[in-house]
Amino acid sequence: MLRFGILSTAKIGRELVIPAIQDAENCVVTAIASRELSKARELADRFSVPHAFGSYEEMLASDTIDAVYIPLPTSQHVEWTIRAADAGKHVLCEKPIALKAGEIDALIAARDRNGVLVSEAFMITYTPVWHKVRQLLREGAIGRLRQVQGAFTYFNRDPANMRNIPALGGGGLPDIGVYPTITTRFATGAEPIRVSATTERDPEFGTDIYSSVRADFGSFELSFYISTQMANRQIMVFHGTEGFIEVKSPFNADRYGAEEVELTNQSHGLSQIFRFPDSRQYRLEAEAFARAATGGEAEVVTLENSRRNQAFIDAIYRASEKDGWEPV
Repeated sequence: MLRFGILSTAKIGRELVIPAIQDAENCVVTAIASRELSKARELADRFSVPHAFGSYEEMLASDTIDAVYIPLPTSQHVEWTIRAADAGKHVLCEKPIALKAGEIDALIAARDRNGVLVSEAFMITYTPVWHKVRQLLREGAIGRLRQVQGAFTYFNRDPANMRNIPALGGGGLPDIGVYPTITTRFATGAEPIRVSATTERDPEFGTDIYSSVRADFGSFELSFYISTQMANRQIMVFHGTEGFIEVKSPFNADRYGAEEVELTNQSHGLSQIFRFPDSRQYRLEAEAFARAATGGEAEVVTLENSRRNQAFIDAIYRASEKDGWEPV
């Protein structure tokens, strides 16, 4: 059993990740840390976690944990990932793990010098939904892939929410722009060559609230839009010469509807719907991470993969400042 410590009492940990780890077969939460001991103890008691710490440093120094899960504000991810790795702990860090691709080089160095596993928490790469999409594309179920389209939107103008605070790493691209990029790369195995984009910022918050992106992958294109100030929507479509694959609620199935993959192949008159009820994506993520951390075989998001995805996001920001294409 891999023993996790949770570094902060953030909402995503409370509501999604801690319950998933406690439900997993090969890992368990043994400690929770907060800058206020009372908050750590309250959350520990809620989930029957034996240890609570009133500082992050104290938990990292403890031999009660083997790994840490980091759901801190984005601006703190790099610092605490390095500190956890230097304490000899495996690290599962919420996305985005960094705000610039170059920052991930320091994480790779920390991972290598300490011999630990460090992975960005892209839960969608562990779900049967996206493994099915990847399988269908590899099998040529829609012929030659020509176009990928996507959207991810929600509405949030809360000035106290970290997504609307630049100093904490807020913004639409860091929060949700990473999902169309990682899923396209995961499903196709391809990398973007160049991008063009338009991005709008909130005049009050200063964060990016809307982006429309076109990315050239050589043999196909990806076009998607994201927004933090539009009505809720999630969709991903892979369109080929013989058919298309539509991924319903591709990122947060519990909030955006059922997990379904619809395949249409017009050449063969084929239409199929693959349903994945309650795939428990956070549990699958925790179990894969625990297997990899303890020497087992598991496909996890590597820091090298994270660096390539962040380079994609960096290029979108650059492209938004100019007309035309920007190399990735």
